[in-house]
Amino acid sequence: MAHIQDTLQTPPQTTALLIWQRLRKNRLSLVGSILIGGFLFLAFAAPLIAPADPMAQALYNRLSPPTLEHPFGTDDFGRDILSRVIYGARISLRVGVFAVLIALILGTCIGVVAGYWGGWIDQILMRMMDLLLAFPSILLAIGIVAILGPGLENAMLAVGIVAMPQYARLIRASVLTVRETDYVMAARALGASDWRILCVAVLPNCLAPLIVQATLGLATAILDAAGLSFLGLGAQPPTPEWGAMLSQGRELIVRAPWVLTFPGGAIFFTVLAFNLVGDGLRDALDPKA
Repeated sequence: MAHIQDTLQTPPQTTALLIWQRLRKNRLSLVGSILIGGFLFLAFAAPLIAPADPMAQALYNRLSPPTLEHPFGTDDFGRDILSRVIYGARISLRVGVFAVLIALILGTCIGVVAGYWGGWIDQILMRMMDLLLAFPSILLAIGIVAILGPGLENAMLAVGIVAMPQYARLIRASVLTVRETDYVMAARALGASDWRILCVAVLPNCLAPLIVQATLGLATAILDAAGLSFLGLGAQPPTPEWGAMLSQGRELIVRAPWVLTFPGGAIFFTVLAFNLVGDGLRDALDPKA
């Protein structure tokens, strides 16, 4: 009994320290964190470390294999692929972050309203989410971008809308559990308003699964945005975005494989890194641990 009381009375600083200790013991999540840190460094320091202008063309040097001057080679316009991959980190990470923010904000609002008030509101909102989930995600994203028009901003919005139902269902399930707890009942008995209960008692206790889902969702958002760019619906040439680079070089896979290998590798390692960190956070935030 004393052990349970000590656990319930653990200060937030101690809880954060325990979570960090669990996360630090997971070597794969540390590897993912290092990779994410590396890509963030590339994104922020791109103008300082890129060896060339990612837009500059040199047709006399087109499709040059990797050399000391161009470590990743050049594409069919003579542009330095290393510089384009570095600048592509800035674009792809921005797309992933904004798409997840759109999905997180919209999904959280819908899930909280549906889970807390329930009734006919819950039925209407969840059936809308079920309708979105009925479509394959990439086809729904293609349909949204086809309506709005191709472009990076529209691709962000499409990826965010496609991912929204996952966050809505997740937060609804958490709210359904939390709203029946004793401290929420006590707050309601003391006359606290619904909005105060939501902001102070309900939402803070639903953050753990949202953090994990958002981290894993970053990997999916980057992959979906790259897929849209590959199909010509996302970033438009000559923007140095990884998916667009794959699309531009898909016909050169035999003649100049380096044109696809390096942007494809950047997508692979970025998605892998966020998945590793997301798995580590899931284990670290597990209350059963």
